[in-house]
Amino acid sequence: MTVFEYWPRTVAAARAWQERLRPLVELRPLPRPPRSLAGVDAAYEKDDRRLFGAAVVVSWPDLKVVETVGVSGPVPFPYIPGLLSWREAPILLAALQKLTQTPDVVLVDGQGIAHPRRLGLASHVGLLAGIPTIGCAKSRLCGAMGELGREKGSVCPLTMDGMRVGWVLRSRTGCRPLFVSPGHRISLEESLAIVQKCLGPYRLPLPLRAAHLAANQQRRGTAAPAGMRPAAGRTEMTIAG
Repeated sequence: MTVFEYWPRTVAAARAWQERLRPLVELRPLPRPPRSLAGVDAAYEKDDRRLFGAAVVVSWPDLKVVETVGVSGPVPFPYIPGLLSWREAPILLAALQKLTQTPDVVLVDGQGIAHPRRLGLASHVGLLAGIPTIGCAKSRLCGAMGELGREKGSVCPLTMDGMRVGWVLRSRTGCRPLFVSPGHRISLEESLAIVQKCLGPYRLPLPLRAAHLAANQQRRGTAAPAGMRPAAGRTEMTIAG
């Protein structure tokens, strides 16, 4: 069975599949220090019928862009909180499959296990791709957090049902925080440490910001700026539909 043969068409089916897939998510330390990371993100056309996905690979730990790919395709599922993975996972998986190298860890603009059914976008992508993933979301979907300082680098735990499911991280002084949680095949501690080392002058970690810009540039039909142009060139593909 291919990944998309079971892609749900209803909210009830989507939630049921999340419950089925949830036990397959693994939280464990990386087998070795990463040598490359990728950021993946998606952008939408104004009519919300088509989306554009991008994957940007950077070397680790110097965070230099080495490859960028872009893909486009139809939106397969409506926007419903808690079910984002059924909407964006296909385009992000297509982008990852187009890369000429497999990154050691992927940062995803979405939740990992910090999700009502412990299967956010990052966990879903990691599970289907078989790659360690980290969720780095811009808003909190669930869980309780403690008091967080306003300074860049401030951290507090994110808990749910008495268990730690992630971290709340102030990535830029005075900015709204990020919600970091392991997606698949990585530990809680490693997820936070990697994201912390990816912080720059922006709210988003650098690999995710590069993917965000690349997806939006593709949506607008513009080329990547010189500072982001990958050494290996840029590849685009279209998903039929």
